[in-house]
Amino acid sequence: MVKGRLGVENHDHMTPDELWNELAVRVRKYHPSDDISQIEKAYLMAKAAHEGQARKSGEPYIIHPLCVAIILADLELDKESIIAGLLHDVVEDTKMTSAEVAEAFGAEVAVIVDGVTKLTQLNYSTDKLDKQAENLRKMFLAMAKDIRVILVKLADRLHNMRTLQYMKPEKQKEKARETLDIYAPIAQRLGISKIKVELDDLSLKYLEPEVFKTLEKEISDKAEKNQQFIDDVVQEVKSQMEESGIACQVNGRVKHLFSIYRKMVNQDKTLDQIYDLFAVRIIVETVKDCYAALGVIHEMFTPIPGRFKDYIAMPKENMYQSLHTTLIFPGGRPFEIQIRTAEMHRIAEYGIAAHWKYKEASDGKKTGPEQEEEKLNWLRQILEWQQDMSDNKEFISLIKSDLNLFNDNVYCFSPAGDVVTLPANSTPIDFAYMIHSAVGNTMVGARINGKLVPIETPLKNGDRVEIITSQNSKGPSRDWLKVVKSPQARNRINQWFRQQLKEDNISKGKSLLDAYAKSHSKQLSVYMKPEFIQGVCNKYGFKDWDSLMAAVGHGGLREGQIMNKLVDLYNKAHENDLTDEDVLENVAADGRRQKKQENAGGIVVYGVHDVAVRFSKCCNPIPGDEIVGFVTRGRGITIHTTDCVNIINLPESERARLIEAEWHVDEEEGQAYSATIKVYARNRTGLLVDISRVFTERKIDMSAVNVRTSRQGTATVEVSFEIHSREELAAIMDRVRQVNGVEDIERSRG
Repeated sequence: MVKGRLGVENHDHMTPDELWNELAVRVRKYHPSDDISQIEKAYLMAKAAHEGQARKSGEPYIIHPLCVAIILADLELDKESIIAGLLHDVVEDTKMTSAEVAEAFGAEVAVIVDGVTKLTQLNYSTDKLDKQAENLRKMFLAMAKDIRVILVKLADRLHNMRTLQYMKPEKQKEKARETLDIYAPIAQRLGISKIKVELDDLSLKYLEPEVFKTLEKEISDKAEKNQQFIDDVVQEVKSQMEESGIACQVNGRVKHLFSIYRKMVNQDKTLDQIYDLFAVRIIVETVKDCYAALGVIHEMFTPIPGRFKDYIAMPKENMYQSLHTTLIFPGGRPFEIQIRTAEMHRIAEYGIAAHWKYKEASDGKKTGPEQEEEKLNWLRQILEWQQDMSDNKEFISLIKSDLNLFNDNVYCFSPAGDVVTLPANSTPIDFAYMIHSAVGNTMVGARINGKLVPIETPLKNGDRVEIITSQNSKGPSRDWLKVVKSPQARNRINQWFRQQLKEDNISKGKSLLDAYAKSHSKQLSVYMKPEFIQGVCNKYGFKDWDSLMAAVGHGGLREGQIMNKLVDLYNKAHENDLTDEDVLENVAADGRRQKKQENAGGIVVYGVHDVAVRFSKCCNPIPGDEIVGFVTRGRGITIHTTDCVNIINLPESERARLIEAEWHVDEEEGQAYSATIKVYARNRTGLLVDISRVFTERKIDMSAVNVRTSRQGTATVEVSFEIHSREELAAIMDRVRQVNGVEDIERSRG
């Protein structure tokens, strides 16, 4: 492994071919095979594909993928990762396709390149919660497909952050915030401190430029004095270790800027008040030597009580292992010492990348990453959450709290002696759900170290926790959500309540459907055949009948819609079996259905005649929307979309006033309908002109335009106009979405 920063320290005056030579040298340093012809082929293809393209800095674009590949080589990744690093932008920015990548380098490389391309296209704007949640979901799915996708993306992000000075200030802050919230924590989760530390510092540089400069200057001003102190400690430790017969390497450093800044903020202290500003690292040969060195150190210096952590016996979730102790140097100056083996140090620096090593046999075959499974437990947990959760706000909250490793962990023991790692200040409730959701859901009490305690008692390191369960338990309490600290516990408690609520809605939905069938003289069992049930589920996009019934139960769909669809499917399946009486009844039914108000704007309302029909202002339905009529006192029938919030939240006592309705539009008549869209975009000169041009090109008059801008520079443009169909609206929205600076667009419901 290379020492210091990953990648080339300064490539400002290096040509692409010089960087290629540097990459070749670094790959050959660690790779068991001297054959790098495929990597060279990827370089030449990328160079040709990016020919004529330049970065914001003005340098040839190929410089960027070369630097990304060098970072990956310094992580000692396999050839496929290096090739993907060189090609990671070709599918998005050039004419080259995924198929061409697969043909030239195989499906494995194509999957990585495709995954990185999709991550590059994501926008992690915090303005639109649903979009952010969807982007995060896509990211974790891409990571699960091949973890090398995120390793290439982290290298890509690292080099982009190093060259962020060429971007506009608002873009710098946006990228820095995204890096600090998403990418740096993922690097930490994967144990790659080499990348995590630099991403943190670079994010701070652009998010808090004045703080960064001040902190950098204060440390620089004291650099000589600090270095002298570190040299004194290192020399004294080395001498003592030699006397004790412990072979080791000793080095020291000032902690990185973001780590110092975070402590200053969290502890509300100045730089002079941060007492563990320095860290000395002792790297020994064996685990036994780690503890022997610790004994020597504690004899040499006075340890600060409560500042010792054994991450060897109890590794962090990202498999980090080391002994940490904070001591007082003669003269009263505090410093931290970390003691670990060389293998522990390699894993601490390079995380999962340290395990993405492989052995090439004489036949050229290679083995996969070692110990990868342990490091990806958290990713599997996130994928499990994705399946369980539809609430985007809650999903994002869980993801960010799970990625955030700033808080220390607490280590507890089960009665069998198994170690359970939890966030600091966790309770027995967190412990129970970490064991299994069934344990948490049936929990009625807890013992800590053999003593009965309230279940909200904070746990401490070394506590032995026993969970008391009962099958008579009524399940978790909503109050538990106020005290739990772990994302797992919070998710599983919410999941329990969602399931309970779903069962109530399923029961209610089935009752409503049954009552509707009886009121219309239908025998429901006749229509409840598997093929008809599946057809209705497909029609409304539900995976099973229970989910569909739950939607009916909470008002998302009407029971009449479901019954009519079942009847339609039944009739289509039995067209050849109809009797003369059935035919006459269907003709009569069709006649009843065609009774409509002539001035209803293309609406057929079943079973009514000569009644005023109007469109609601709360949801502005247009042709193509699923609709329903609502009988209003003295005002005829109001047409709503079936997903209108007012219909969904309609009290049970009012549901009898809902009546079936459907579109019956003659396109030749050119009937127009009101529609409103909201456009969210980065504010810039000419934005409104470009959006207006979309409507002008389509000869659509805008009836109203409203613009407002947030302090963060996000413009919200609300446009009202008349439209003829849902398809026409979708086409306009797609075109507006292509306007430069537009980040999101949605249809306004009123």
